[in-house]
Amino acid sequence: MIPTVLSIAGSDPSGGAGIQADIKAISANGGYAMAALTALTAQNTTGVFGVELLSPDFVAQQIDVVFDDIRVDAVKIGMIANAAIATRVAEVLTRRDARRIVLDPVMVAKGGDRLLDPEAVETLRERLLPLAAILTPNLPEAAALLNDTEITHREQMPGLADRLRALGPEAVLLKGGHLAGADSPDYLATATGGVWLEGNRIPTRNTHGTGCTLSSTLATQLAQTDDPVAAARAAKAYVARAIAGADTLDVGSGHGPLHHFA
Repeated sequence: MIPTVLSIAGSDPSGGAGIQADIKAISANGGYAMAALTALTAQNTTGVFGVELLSPDFVAQQIDVVFDDIRVDAVKIGMIANAAIATRVAEVLTRRDARRIVLDPVMVAKGGDRLLDPEAVETLRERLLPLAAILTPNLPEAAALLNDTEITHREQMPGLADRLRALGPEAVLLKGGHLAGADSPDYLATATGGVWLEGNRIPTRNTHGTGCTLSSTLATQLAQTDDPVAAARAAKAYVARAIAGADTLDVGSGHGPLHHFA
């Protein structure tokens, strides 16, 4: 049976990140993609130029009508923008007893543009993290969630992931791409222990939408395996292939997108 995956995120009209990246990644990994939009953005590979938020009630209505009619095997949450939207998303997912929720705490775009109001971080921490099967922060996002300084060494990642797990998610996939060096290690912390997911850093500037792609792929793989370790390994391998194929695309003049169908 083909897994059905609902992405709750913002739109990227250039197609590299957000809902558009999620739909591509879910489809490429054998899932049926559905989408509930939280925000419309005016962005391309060079930056974010405008954001229009949808009303919290309309975001919730989109989610509700999907659950009314369609089996939802997994949920990916990306850009939620503000506290009001975060609260309504948490309410509807709790009421619907949603399972296999992968939470990507989108805070800042690749070019540095803020995509989450600072006051919404507390709501994200208190309302959404406890619902997550897997939380997928990068190192700056992890620091923001813990009100701490950003770590700079690989050896600090397991302790950081455990601190994040203490906030409520069942598992944490801590992404190490912001570390210096030729490697790009991720660390998966679960209730039964931790697992390193190793990877080489691929030399390219075309990495727009990497976090969106990883989290939506992870949700799709989790729906198929119910195994966080297997799902994380498959998701990391897929993203590596998509990054490796990115330079075969000719899209934009900034940080170009991944090649989701490489």
